[in-house]
Amino acid sequence: MSSFILLASSLTMVFAVSTAGRGEWEKMRLWLATTAGLGALFVGGQVYEFTTFYREGLGYTTNVASSAFFTLTGFHGVHVTIGIIMLLTTIGLSLSGRIKRSNAEAVEIVGLYWHFVDVVWILIFTVVYLIP
Repeated sequence: MSSFILLASSLTMVFAVSTAGRGEWEKMRLWLATTAGLGALFVGGQVYEFTTFYREGLGYTTNVASSAFFTLTGFHGVHVTIGIIMLLTTIGLSLSGRIKRSNAEAVEIVGLYWHFVDVVWILIFTVVYLIP
């Protein structure tokens, strides 16, 4: 479910970039906030998964596989959190009038980062969850 949520956030990011290009700032802020919310849900799902595994006896130092799992997914969670901060900062800059049509590419740059984080998750998901 968390993976679907993160992938859905790519779509909302596309909508944010599109509305920024048209100068529709209120819609852009709504889509950015939706993207940030979906990202936060993903991070919450990861935290839940970490705590569940830990309660079941799987810790960072249990074995090499658990170390790799916590390292890969943990670093990814940190990057998603950084992306959420970038999204919220972009909303703040927009509210203060510092994002205009002449520099709307700033929203696109944040979008590129967000899409990169999503693509990396697809790779991590494949390696960690699909390949035994």
